[in-house]
Amino acid sequence: MNTTTASIPLSQDAPIAAAAPPGGLRGFVADWSSDRQAFQVSWGKAMMWFFLLSDTFIFGSFLTGYMTVRASTTVAWPNPSEVFSLHVGGASVPLLLIAIMTFVLISSSGTMAMAVNCAYRRDRVNAATLMIVTATFGEIFVAMQAFEWSKLILEGVRPWGNPMGAAQFGSAFFMITGFHGLHVTCGVIYLFVIAWRVLRGDYEKSGNYQMVEIAGLYWHFVDLVWVFIFALFYLW
Repeated sequence: MNTTTASIPLSQDAPIAAAAPPGGLRGFVADWSSDRQAFQVSWGKAMMWFFLLSDTFIFGSFLTGYMTVRASTTVAWPNPSEVFSLHVGGASVPLLLIAIMTFVLISSSGTMAMAVNCAYRRDRVNAATLMIVTATFGEIFVAMQAFEWSKLILEGVRPWGNPMGAAQFGSAFFMITGFHGLHVTCGVIYLFVIAWRVLRGDYEKSGNYQMVEIAGLYWHFVDLVWVFIFALFYLW
């Protein structure tokens, strides 16, 4: 005798159980292979953080190498207070130029922070103006660094030696400050480009001013690196 099983129709209001996502390693692979946003941060900001992390390793290696050479050399290291002094009114003022350079660069971090604040308030005119002020501070810093380089070159300092003491002083100075100066120069160009795009209204159309914040991350990093250079190279 054949028996038939009556099919019971599902109610339209009955909830359908969602498939539970896989856990462990399989879940991790599934998340990253399905075009999901793994972290609550944009790719532009994430890539800038990766770049700054790699740059941290480079500057860290330079400064670690400098400290190793400075501590191990048997020849007297030049006194930074004398090497980087300026004559004002017939008196030698130690680290005067370096102090001004540091003040200018640290001040630029303040104007950059205000630019980011204005950008997120969609005040594009003030945001662009403050970015231009920040870039101008950067230009002043690079100009003073060029003056510092020319002064030491005229005094006989070279990457392979100098008349003031340990030969490694010249190579360490030109490598570390030159690499940082290159970052400041690139940052100045970067800020001018972003400021121009802000003024042109490129970000106003989408309402997303995150590029200003990304540029600010780079600029704050450059300022932070200078603090370590100032402490380890000029004050030690």
